[in-house]
Amino acid sequence: MSDRSPSPAASSDPVVHDEDGERSLRFDDASVQSRMRRADPAYLVLEYTRLMMGFLLFLPTPARIAMIGLGGGSLARYCGLHLPDADVTAVEISPAVIALREVFGIAPDGPRFRVLCEDGAAFVRCDGEPLDALLVDGFDRGGQPAQLCSAAFYDACRARLAAGGVLVVNLHSDEPDCDTCLERIGAAFAGRMVAVTADGSENTVVFASPDPAFPPPFRQLVDRLRGLATAHPVDLDATLRKLLQAGPPRGMPARRRSRKRS
Repeated sequence: MSDRSPSPAASSDPVVHDEDGERSLRFDDASVQSRMRRADPAYLVLEYTRLMMGFLLFLPTPARIAMIGLGGGSLARYCGLHLPDADVTAVEISPAVIALREVFGIAPDGPRFRVLCEDGAAFVRCDGEPLDALLVDGFDRGGQPAQLCSAAFYDACRARLAAGGVLVVNLHSDEPDCDTCLERIGAAFAGRMVAVTADGSENTVVFASPDPAFPPPFRQLVDRLRGLATAHPVDLDATLRKLLQAGPPRGMPARRRSRKRS
């Protein structure tokens, strides 16, 4: 997880940095891989992580969640607190990152939560229970590893999802292959996808689903927002506005789509 170029599989050891009441995970001085408020560990500091939780607008009560890329555990902590009935699996390729789970307040393994030290691409290819939500946020120093952005990977993600499941992918829009990744996701999901961009960073978050009715009508998303807003402090109203701008959500008039690059 990062506001620049995340690096959970980087070759050097991760570094923990404390400053101004926040704890961050870094692999170099230029990039923050994950950030946590020490007084409120479950709060999602980085906007792109709040955008990723926007999948709740499509699937308010997921039963089974998997996330590729643990980092400092921002999404894992949030799901553990705010989705206590969900079964959550976090897949992280770096043993050095997993070794810091206690430092970042990541819960120990239990009946509904586990951390696997495994390649995320291998994980999605394995047989297992269909996933309601699959969150992909795995990078190394060179960007997103090839095995996490290939056409075969996105095909495997689609196959691993339940019929109404949602894939959520964090991409970096200044990576040279970002447009290729968007095309591959679109191909894997027959165009049933929408992408939004975080303000003040190059993070582009993509939502895709095998559901033929995806994305749902905008009015349905508004109704879901009303039911979710008080339980989920992740700026879902801002995410909904971005979805409308990126749209068109089903049932709304088409708008010109644009992607912000900075």
